[in-house]
This record gives sequence, structure tokens and C-alpha cells, in this order.
Amino acid sequence: MRPVFRSIKIFWVIARYRLDTFFHNPSLPWILRIALYFLPWRYLIPARDPDAVRLRLALEALGPVFIKFGQMLSTRRDLLPDDIAVELARLQDKVPSFSSQKAKQIVERSLGQSVETLFQSFDTDPMASASVAQVHSATLFDGRAVVVKVIRPGIEKIIQQDVSLLYTLAWLVCHLWSEGRRLRPIEVVEEYEQTIFDELDLRKEAANGSQLRRNFEGSSILYVPEIFWDYTRRNVLVMEKIYGIPVADMEQLNAQNTDMEKLAERGVEIFFTQVFRDSFFHADMHPGNIFVSRDRPDDPQYIAVDFGIIGSLSAEDQSYLARNILAFFRRDYRQVAQLHIDSGWVPRDTNVHAFETAIRSVCEPIFEKPLKEISFGMVLLGLFQTARRFNMEVQPQLVLLQKTLLNIEGLGRQLYPDLDLWKTAKPFLENWMKERMSVKAVAKSVKQQAPEWLEKLPLMPQLVFDALQQTAHHNENQVEEARRIAEQHTQRAKSIRRHLLVALTSLFIVVSMVQPNLQDAVSTLPWYGWVIAVIGWMSVWRA
Repeated sequence: MRPVFRSIKIFWVIARYRLDTFFHNPSLPWILRIALYFLPWRYLIPARDPDAVRLRLALEALGPVFIKFGQMLSTRRDLLPDDIAVELARLQDKVPSFSSQKAKQIVERSLGQSVETLFQSFDTDPMASASVAQVHSATLFDGRAVVVKVIRPGIEKIIQQDVSLLYTLAWLVCHLWSEGRRLRPIEVVEEYEQTIFDELDLRKEAANGSQLRRNFEGSSILYVPEIFWDYTRRNVLVMEKIYGIPVADMEQLNAQNTDMEKLAERGVEIFFTQVFRDSFFHADMHPGNIFVSRDRPDDPQYIAVDFGIIGSLSAEDQSYLARNILAFFRRDYRQVAQLHIDSGWVPRDTNVHAFETAIRSVCEPIFEKPLKEISFGMVLLGLFQTARRFNMEVQPQLVLLQKTLLNIEGLGRQLYPDLDLWKTAKPFLENWMKERMSVKAVAKSVKQQAPEWLEKLPLMPQLVFDALQQTAHHNENQVEEARRIAEQHTQRAKSIRRHLLVALTSLFIVVSMVQPNLQDAVSTLPWYGWVIAVIGWMSVWRA
């Protein structure tokens, strides 16, 4: 019965927040417009707030799964109107916590021991409660302070039910709203489904955290807490407890005289290092997941937590993206257009000149502003929206990248409003491109692939012989196929001539039997007989 009650609640929330107003569109079928007109709550519940506000309130009322969906949706500024994207970005991970006793039971069942045996102390009051998990403070027997993250009980079933309902709503939006197909709601739900089910397995988050920690081992700009694998399972994660200032707490940061300019620039440096050096970037870097170390405020260091969403780029995507950004800031729109085509982001048959013109018309006005006011995130958004008009396919890895860049950029400008993102990023990108094309990089690539080449070297003569043999067989087959087709055409032509000769002979014999004097028959033939005869002869000729 739970799915039935859940559906009833969802319909009640839709009515309470008058979400039906999103479908008031002349392009709807007339029968649906009439059905919307006769909805009973239309006359009982006024829609006082703007559409975007009512959508946010509805998602909050529907619970953690829909809140998480709204948060993810808020990052898709390429799909949403600005007012809705801004309002959904206000959604917070503040949801009611579940029973501490239940949390202890989950930990004990997962780790096979009692909490008292596992930890020297375990705080029953949660430190934080999020959409799919909550966090408790604890202490190991060696004295190290840790946090214990526990997946909400029964959340997987709730998510499955809610995702099914989201698919239904996406289908309705797609078919009942004129803008629905452009927004691709079903694809958005598919992306969300994959993301949230990945977050339910804390082993994946732990693995991501361990990799990120290795990437920044000994770094002075980013610290990643240690994962304790002996205490980590699918629905329990134990991690080193960190002591830092929330990055959005400007009061505390200013109180300890933090170097805000350096902090903002290091945020940008961390992003580009993750994307281009490691191709492994934290894709959920909102202020709730980022802290600043209390040590060395004059030389600030970030601390990152929550590694459930990680993005990566292929070597080709890295190269094309770096070259795109550099070409954009050089106003080389032809190269930007060509790079989109070469990368396969838009179809190969795209008109380069038309694409270049479209990009110029969107991007040129941006350069009327000082460079420090130009938003990288909006640059990518403008490029992707323009490319979409030329049938650019959705690139999930670029969507995550754009979302992360918008988060980093917004955070940087909040910390230091005069941050010149281009000044910080350009040297990094240029140096990365030089290193990628340097002799050292080529030698490194050869060194990495050398064992594989050496392993295949003894097989090369046989591989070359097999390739040549296959080519010879292929050519023979092509010659044989051409000969067979030519013979078929010759036989068909002979058959047509033979049938035509038989038809004409038969016609002559029949006419001779009916009218021995053929000349008299021809002279007495009426006009319509001549017409029929000409049509007949033309038909025979075409055959």
C-alpha cells in the first residue's frame, strides 16, 4: 500500500503548490486544457508565489529524494529557465534525522560487532543529516577522531518508488508541455537515477576519497581525510574527522585574517589540477562539502569531504576542452567551431562557417566586459547551448564539469569578488598544453606503452602476414562479386531480349491468323487502335 499512499501524497503536493500552472500553454491539446480548467483545487487554492518558488517548496515537501533531484536539476542551467535554476539552487540538505538506535543497528549489522567493541565512543546525536545518509561522531580505540556515515534505512525502496514516479512526471512534461522535449526530462531523470544509486554504495565514495587523497598527497592547497577501510561497508563509511571552517562562513574566515585572494585563486587551481592533471575531479563541490583549515590563514588550505560524485575526462576531451577555452579567449571562433566537430560533439557534416557565425554572435558580447567579470561557467553554457542548435549530443562528462566549474566560480567570487578567473587559469592551461606536447610527454607516453609494444613485437610478422592475406582474400572476393554481378546483368539482358523476341513473334503470328493481309489490317486500323499500338510498343521498349 505504500506506493499508493506515496502517490496520493505527491498529487496532494502538486495540488497544494499549484504545479498545474506549469502546463498552462496554448500548445496543449484542447482536451487537456479543458481538463486543467476543471481541476477542483484551481478554484480553492490560489497560486500566489512565482512558479519557481512553488516548485522549490513542492520538492522540499516531497522529501529527501525530490530535494536531491532538485539540487541536481539546479545545476542544469543549460536546460532550465534562469529563475527556476536560481530558486532550485536554494534547496538545502537539511532533512530530519532518523533514530540513533537504528543507526547503531545498521553499523553493528554491517561490521558484525557491537558499537562498544568497534569504537571507544560513539555520539548518538548525529552531526548532520542529509538526503540519503546521516553522520555521527566517534572515536577509535587508538584515540583518533572519526565520523561514521550511515545510509538511511529503507531509502533504496523509497528511491526506487520515487524514481519511477519521476519517470512518469518526466513523460508527462515531455508530452504535455511545449518546452518539454527541449528540456529532455527523461534523460535528466536517467542521469539522476544513476547518480543517486551510486551514492547508496558508500564503498564507491570511499574509493573515490582514497584516490583523491593519493592525488593530493602532501599538497599544501587541498587536504583529503583518510578513509578507514576496515570499518567501511556498503552502507557504512568511517572517515577521519576534520576540523575546519565552512568555506561559506565569511565571518570566521575574516576573524582569523584569512588571505581571501589566495584562497579564491587556490580554489581555481584545485579545480584545474583535478580536471587536467588527474582527470579525476570532485563534482559536488558546493559550500557544504568544502572547509578551510584553521592552520596557516596566510597560506590557506582547503579540506574536501563527500566524494559520492566524481567526474573524469578522457585525454581527448581534456585536450579539446583546453584548446576550446584558449581559442575562445583569443576570439578564434573558427577554431572553436572546428574543435567541436573534430571532437565528435557535433555531427561531422555540420557547416563550419554557420557554426562559427553562431558562436561569434553569442560569445562576442561577453568580451564587452572586463576579463575578470567573464564567467567561465557561462562561457561553457553559451557554447553548449549554441552547439545544441547544431544537434550537439548531451555529453554527461561535460555537464558534471560545467556544474563543478559553476560551483567553484561562484565560491571564488564570494570569497574574493575581484577574482580574475582568466588570469588564474590561462597560465595553467598554456603550461598544460606545452607539457602535453613536449618531448618529455612523448617520451613518457612511449615509456608507458613500451611493455605492451614489446609484448606484441614477436607477433608482428604473423599479424602482418594475416593482414596481407585477408586483404588479398578481400580483393579476390571483390573481383568475384563484380564478375558475378556482371554475369547476372548479361543473363538478365539476354532474357529480356529473348522474351521481347517471343512477344513480337507471337504478336505477328496472331495478327497474321486473324488478318492474312497485314497491309489491309494496318490500313483499316481505327485511330484508337494506333494509340493503343503506340502505347503497347512504348511499354515493350521500356521493358
